Amino acid sequence: MYIVAIGWAYVILMMAITASSVGKALAILVFLGALPIALFVYVVGGRKRRVRSMTVSDQVADQRNATDPETD
Repeated sequence: MYIVAIGWAYVILMMAITASSVGKALAILVFLGALPIALFVYVVGGRKRRVRSMTVSDQVADQRNATDPETD
């Protein structure tokens, strides 16, 4: 999925290079490039964050069960 972000960044970079002024180029890079790519990476990486957080909470629960003698 990151190939989509790389392709999008390339297209936006080419648009910024052909802009008529530096201000327009910076606006294109920020509003059409950096913000959408950051949002995309955040949304796509959400599954990994959830799995990582569940793994940590499962480890904590396992440690509590291992130290508690009256769990069974």
